[in-house]
Amino acid sequence: MRSFDYSTLSKKKWDTDIVNLIAKIHEAKGKQDLFIRQKPVELDRLVEIAKRQSTESSNKIEGIVTTSTRIRQLFDEKTTPRNRDENEIMGYRDVLNTIHENHDYIPIRPSYILQLHRDLMKRAGVSYGGEFKNVQNYINETRPDGTSVTRFTPVAPFETPDAIESICDAYAKAAATEEVDMLLVIPAFICDFLCIHPFNDGNGRMSRLMTLLLLYQNGYLVGKYISVEKQIEKTKDRYYEVLEDSDMGWHKGTNDPTPFIRYMLQAVLACYTEFEERVGIMDDSGVKSSAYDIVKAYVDQSIGKIKSSDVIANCPSIGRTAALDSIKKLVEDGILVKQGNGRSTFYLKSEVDEWLSSK
Repeated sequence: MRSFDYSTLSKKKWDTDIVNLIAKIHEAKGKQDLFIRQKPVELDRLVEIAKRQSTESSNKIEGIVTTSTRIRQLFDEKTTPRNRDENEIMGYRDVLNTIHENHDYIPIRPSYILQLHRDLMKRAGVSYGGEFKNVQNYINETRPDGTSVTRFTPVAPFETPDAIESICDAYAKAAATEEVDMLLVIPAFICDFLCIHPFNDGNGRMSRLMTLLLLYQNGYLVGKYISVEKQIEKTKDRYYEVLEDSDMGWHKGTNDPTPFIRYMLQAVLACYTEFEERVGIMDDSGVKSSAYDIVKAYVDQSIGKIKSSDVIANCPSIGRTAALDSIKKLVEDGILVKQGNGRSTFYLKSEVDEWLSSK
């Protein structure tokens, strides 16, 4: 079995367009944090839309479909799944929710990948959910004349557990050493994951869920608000083309993941561009978060002492008076507790104050 070492990506001379894509995504990530803090109400609505689109698009890529109306009804829990396709769609939703809510607490280890796969397949009623493949699988291509040809043969079943362990170790090492930008490591990891093809079923969907998980863990949260899966589904033919280009020579360790890396960077940047456009549309529509919502969102993300000056500096869109009034209202609502007087005044979250009082 081949070995894996993502540190080699640091020795590669990258084309200018890839360097530029990374720089633009870094810049967009910086703006992302400001948007999240200043527009919490509007972005909550985007989250629900993105969840539906991600679930629908990722399954659609695999030929698992239902109507958009049924998707909305299933998400709103106004109906129950009618068939296996709808059960698999809901399984994707379940894992997507887990990743949205717990991404910082999911180690990139084989056991956790198996648990996510278990939950993905749980509603489908199959016996192999949460287990690595037990039969050899193949990546086939259907030609225009209807004939099928094997394009790629993934890792054998007996080698699969060690292969997944190896890419998880290589990813952990790359993340710890910080020698390579994680925007390069993430698609390289996903490319290897797809070449291993570790499951009897659900490999494509798991790869897209893993993509979101890795992006979130590295601070790239755009997939919560704009569906990365929808962006992939819109360019599905190119998605498969770059995977084919990137897996040539994979078993010998001579493949070049650059085409897939470039594609994924373009997809992520496209999502960030749409994200900024959506936020701009919200401004134009006149629907904005209240000063209270903006300050509360900042408080929710804060740790330790909170000073009025911190709130004013980090919520520049609402002005000093509105910020101070919002702090006062948060105290009245029991969310913040005032400490000290005059220039020594600061605030604590109520749960922190209660914890300190109990010590």
